[in-house]
Amino acid sequence: MYAFDLGCTAYQRAFEIQQQAQAFVLQGGDDILLLLEHPPTVTMGKNSGQENLPQNLATLWGASVDVVHSTRGGNITCHFPGQLVAYPIVNLKKRTGGIRAYVQDVEETAIRAVRRFGIEAGRRQGFPGVWVGGSKIASLGIAVHRHVTLHGLAMNVDRDLSLFNIITPCGLEGVTATSVQREQTGPLATMPTVKSRFLEAFCEVFAQPQPPLQQAEACAALLAGHDQADPNSIRPR
Repeated sequence: MYAFDLGCTAYQRAFEIQQQAQAFVLQGGDDILLLLEHPPTVTMGKNSGQENLPQNLATLWGASVDVVHSTRGGNITCHFPGQLVAYPIVNLKKRTGGIRAYVQDVEETAIRAVRRFGIEAGRRQGFPGVWVGGSKIASLGIAVHRHVTLHGLAMNVDRDLSLFNIITPCGLEGVTATSVQREQTGPLATMPTVKSRFLEAFCEVFAQPQPPLQQAEACAALLAGHDQADPNSIRPR
C-alpha cells in the first residue's frame, strides 16, 4: 500500500488524482491512501443536497466557497482547512465482505484514530459516519467503480466548524458537528499528528504494513501516465 499527503488541494484536482490512482490500482498496482485538506468547499452527493444549500452562501460565509456536485454517495457536506480528508483507493476484489465491510472498516479507522486522542466515538444505526454522542465527528461518502473505491471520509480536527453552521449537514436537521480538538484530552492535536494516527489506524484495520507517508511529488511520480488509462472513469459534473 502507498500513502500520500497531498496538503491542501482543491476538490476537483483531488478528484483527478483519485482517478489517476484508480487507474493505477485497476492495472494491478497496490492500494493507495490519500490524506489531505480542502479549501472551503461544499459538496453535494448523488442524493442531491441542493435543498440544504442556502442561496446566499458566500454572503453568509463572508468569503468564496466552492460548490461541487460530487460522484460520491450521500447528501450535502462541507470541507475546509482543519478537516482531515481521507480518500482510500482500494481494490475490493482483494478483500472479503464487499462494500458493506469496506464502509464499516473506514468508520472503524476513524473510531480508532480518535481513540488515540482520548475520544470515544462510535456509529449510529442508520446514519453513516462516526459520532461522539449526538455530534458527528466524521462523515462518509464513497463511490465504487469496477470494484475500486473512490472518495472516502472527512474527519473534523480543528475547533472552528463554522462552515457547518451555514448548511444542513448530510441533510439531517438538528445534527451538530464536533472535532478532535473539541473532544480530545491531553495536548492539542495538530493536523500532522492526526494524519499520522489515522494512517496507523488504517493499517491496523485493513491489515496492511504501514508505509511511509510520502509527499505529493512522490504521488505524482507514481501515477504519471495513468490519468487517461481508463476512458470509462467517472468524471464530476
